[in-house]
Amino acid sequence: MGQRIAVLGTGKMGEALVSGMLRAGKPVDEVVVTARRADRAAELTERYGVAAVSNADAAKNSDTLILTVKPQDMGALLAELAPHVPADRLVVSGAAGITTWFVASKIGIEGLPVVRVMTNTPVLVDEAMSAISPGAHATEDHLRRTEEIFRPVGKTIRVPESQQDAVTALSGSGPAYFYFLVEAMVDAGILLGLPRTTAHDLIVQAAVGAGVMLRDSGEHPVKLREAVTSPAGTTIAAIRELERHGVRAALLEALEAARDRSRELAAGD
Repeated sequence: MGQRIAVLGTGKMGEALVSGMLRAGKPVDEVVVTARRADRAAELTERYGVAAVSNADAAKNSDTLILTVKPQDMGALLAELAPHVPADRLVVSGAAGITTWFVASKIGIEGLPVVRVMTNTPVLVDEAMSAISPGAHATEDHLRRTEEIFRPVGKTIRVPESQQDAVTALSGSGPAYFYFLVEAMVDAGILLGLPRTTAHDLIVQAAVGAGVMLRDSGEHPVKLREAVTSPAGTTIAAIRELERHGVRAALLEALEAARDRSRELAAGD
């Protein structure tokens, strides 16, 4: 028998992990899920063939517990799990701002291995970036096991846990910033006289193409931007306006605000 994995609080992100593990060849009888609502549990069982169990059963009978609930629900979940988690379980927390120390202390087991992961919504299309940090008692084997779970839905990177609030601000929340920018650019296209669908298609493909070039070219983004920016041309006129309106400074302040909010979540605010 292989390692049994339980995904607890299986919303969209948790479901994407289940789907990714099964596509990567994980046997269906080695994956279980929990859900708050019975209809949601039934839906997951029908869609993937996985067993839906109680949180207590998942804790007792699974080797790895992946906690995918929202930060504000984590305390209640850990209190429910605490009487049932054996000391040799690996616990993986995916909630923003929730530290490995918090998870271990609420479960109350000395030496419990906990790994913290911050992923993002492109997990739904297998293009996530998942940042993985070991808790005090997590070993290389625990990190490898966590990477095996998240690799089918994107890329993984290891970071010290002290950097996780910054990761949350930059990568965890990052897709929303791009959606916000695309939304604004589509509105600009409409202002310039384009139909909404045309403006949308133009900007989305520009975003996809730019993303692939950033990923695959190996060039610094400044060089890629300069390649589009001809002297006295249209692009430099637009860049000048972005700088004049403080867009760069606004982004820096926005990410600092997101990082600070992650820290507040850790403090229970």
